[in-house]
Amino acid sequence: MSRKVNRVRFQLDTKNIKRLPHSDIRTILRAADPIIMTGGRNLLAKILKGSREKKVLELNLDCCPVYGAFRDEPLETVKAKIDWMIKHHYLETEYDYRLPLLVFSETGWEIEKDTYSDELLQQLKEITNPENHDFKEHLQHRDRGMILLLLNKIEQSGNPSFIPSLREWKKVDYKKVRKEIDRVIHSLSKGLS
Repeated sequence: MSRKVNRVRFQLDTKNIKRLPHSDIRTILRAADPIIMTGGRNLLAKILKGSREKKVLELNLDCCPVYGAFRDEPLETVKAKIDWMIKHHYLETEYDYRLPLLVFSETGWEIEKDTYSDELLQQLKEITNPENHDFKEHLQHRDRGMILLLLNKIEQSGNPSFIPSLREWKKVDYKKVRKEIDRVIHSLSKGLS
């Protein structure tokens, strides 16, 4: 006989926020990324506020690029923005046993995928010696849709300086990604002739 699970209930309160600027939506989604299916609304609010709480620091959430982005706003306003994001289907909650955890909605993931691929593109631009850099392993286990978007952005840049990094990346990734990397290298090489 199984025991009834008492799920933690929550109520969304947007504090009458009618809309959020796109920059806030992107910021909240970026802050949610490291805690998808592991954290909830309160933890997300702590990341956005720049909390120095022990759990935030233990999980290295202070390394999130948007950590503390809303530090000057009252906590209740930050929570209301998160609730607005859930109410407007950018984020969703799923229960893991009894706790509600955050997940991306399809719309939210499309925005986060674009944001994160821009971030990765910038990081790749800054690599001076791809042979001695650990970016390859970092990219290998990422969402394939986001990786393909990143490769498309690299190709659209038309910048052949990405070719050494692409060649290094190709050494460690999966077959389908290697094929796409080859295609992008070929496309960027045309600009060298």
